Amino acid sequence: MATQKPTIVGGWTAFAGVLMIFGGAMTLLEGISAIAKDTVILTTRNYVFSFSLAGWGWIHLILGIVILAAGVALIASGAMWARILGVVLVGLSALANFLWIPYYPFWALTLVAIDIFIIWALCAGDRRHAVA
Repeated sequence: MATQKPTIVGGWTAFAGVLMIFGGAMTLLEGISAIAKDTVILTTRNYVFSFSLAGWGWIHLILGIVILAAGVALIASGAMWARILGVVLVGLSALANFLWIPYYPFWALTLVAIDIFIIWALCAGDRRHAVA
């Protein structure tokens, strides 16, 4: 029986996986903070995308859990499906954090920047395995 070599993820894929885990954890904490109605979060009136603070909290909490799990799957497998799923999920996270800017601007803009780096790293990929 032939033994299968373990997949070693390196380069930009590993970078994206680590940032996905970090970004997912930060989004998860953002959701918990919003659900708990933390005093750090500012609620504004007359905002076009006005959900309740708890509604935004649940969106960020679920998105954070899924992104964190996708980051672990990306590091574990490095498969193309994990990279595509990562781009989709992190794109949704960037959109959600962009809409979250009126509530907590510094945190939201930081996570949008991290999401952009993740998408770039996932799309840049690992060129060592490219077919000539």
